[in-house]
Amino acid sequence: MYRYTDFDRQFLRQRAGQFRDQLQRHLAGQLPDEDFRPLRLQNGWYVQRHAPMLRVAVPYGEVSAAQLRVLARIARDFDLQDAGQPQQRGGFGHFTTRQNLQFNWIPLPQAADVMDLLASVDMHGIQTSGNCIRNITSDVFAGIAPDEEVDPRPYCEILRQWSTLHPEFAFLPRKFKLAVTGASEDRAATDWHDIGLKLRRNAAGEVGFRVAVGGGMGRTPIIATLINDFVPWQQILVFIEAIVRVYNLYGRRDNMYKARIKILVKAEGQRFVDAVNREFAALCADEGTTFIEQAEYDRVAAGFELPALRTATIAAGPQVEVPAAYNRWLQRNVHAHKLPGYRAVTLSLKRAGLPPGDVTAEQLEGAAALADRYSLGEARVSHDQNLLLPWVAETDLHGLWLAAREGGFATPNIGLLTDMIACPGGDLCALANARSIPIAAAITERFADLDEQHDIGDIDLHISGCINSCGHHHSGHIGILGVDKDGSEWYQVTVAGADGSTLSGAAVAGKVIGPSFAADEVPDVIEAIIDTYRSARTPGERFIDTARRLGVPPFRQAANAVRRSTAQPVENAV
Repeated sequence: MYRYTDFDRQFLRQRAGQFRDQLQRHLAGQLPDEDFRPLRLQNGWYVQRHAPMLRVAVPYGEVSAAQLRVLARIARDFDLQDAGQPQQRGGFGHFTTRQNLQFNWIPLPQAADVMDLLASVDMHGIQTSGNCIRNITSDVFAGIAPDEEVDPRPYCEILRQWSTLHPEFAFLPRKFKLAVTGASEDRAATDWHDIGLKLRRNAAGEVGFRVAVGGGMGRTPIIATLINDFVPWQQILVFIEAIVRVYNLYGRRDNMYKARIKILVKAEGQRFVDAVNREFAALCADEGTTFIEQAEYDRVAAGFELPALRTATIAAGPQVEVPAAYNRWLQRNVHAHKLPGYRAVTLSLKRAGLPPGDVTAEQLEGAAALADRYSLGEARVSHDQNLLLPWVAETDLHGLWLAAREGGFATPNIGLLTDMIACPGGDLCALANARSIPIAAAITERFADLDEQHDIGDIDLHISGCINSCGHHHSGHIGILGVDKDGSEWYQVTVAGADGSTLSGAAVAGKVIGPSFAADEVPDVIEAIIDTYRSARTPGERFIDTARRLGVPPFRQAANAVRRSTAQPVENAV
């Protein structure tokens, strides 16, 4: 993973010191709330439903064992349960769909101490909030995927360094999200982003970017529009600046619901593309414009050199009978690697008793120990809210399975129904209309039988507690959206959404199967949808393929058959 320089570390220490000064002035009454708010947001501090929330940046998902241990310390010593909120819990972190980590119970007076701790291991919360370019995400298998044409991580780091504190990007009309992939399979959901970048090589072998703009979820789910099929890598920063300049100039600032770049792209169409091309040409003609030089790329890429791999030989077949549970884990949690003798292994954060993506202090420490022992001190955060060990020798797989099982990370459910995405919802988020965590727990309990999950097969279930779509419900093969009706929680269900991966196919928003359901009906609805699939599938046919073949009507009919509520359900929210 990328090695920070002395300059990087000095910058983070100075930023933490600046925040401490700002916080002290605020607590002393010298800096009013309205003045302190933008300062705390620029460092990742929100005020949520019950307490401050800190969002820690994990650029393109890479995290070290040392960083995991500091995150564990923060969870244990600072993320404390509010004595006035006995029903709530503290001492945990939550991995998000943007490969970040959130803490929900840190008292604001201790915020500066936490920022100092983060800076000690090259971490921060800069630009994890506010109307700026947010944490840049990537393929969790970046640098190790067999289908990768170009390693996206050096480009992600160049983008991160360039965009951080860039004056053109500090006060955009709304938040702005980038995703980058260099593989043939899009595992970064790039078409759902404000800018989606796909690295590729042209016929001459030159590296460039396929650039799509204007994707996003929320109230208006839109798939990004391709605006340039090949931007040479040396010019990508200038091309992105042209896009953001046009957005900054013409994006809606009078209506936050229409302020995202997707609305501008949809409204202007080719005129937006033409404006970007004019701006790009003007920038390229300006003598003051600089492109990425080979020396700069080499400098950053050197920070991603292969770790000191030990000699690894391809493991021979087992000589003794292998437990069925181990075989299932090999099938579901172990992934191909570009290096012979190595595998990538997912540590599942989807298990009964904790919400999807949540980790306790003890589990963070356990993950750090596994990373140190089996993955050269490195882990990755996936946008599916799991952890990945990227450097596991095949000969260590059985030992890792035993250790992961001991730590509660070995559930063989990756890609299955209980490997769901879910936001914190109304239990923690001030924006949420409904709770996500109880819905996720009820579905996990309903489908606890692993045999049944494996029979159902590959399926993406995504849950959001409000229309902001932090749980990516639009792209779920089954999506669940929490909505509010006269103070009551209702849930809208969609089918056949996709994120753009090989399993899902081209990115598309799921279709609503009818009016919303009461909370206690949702597990029955999901079961009815699954039963409809199982009764209609052809041999080997996946849920997403059956859903597209059948269309909405059979799923709507099955869901309505289990509806019990006599209250008026909420009509379609999307």
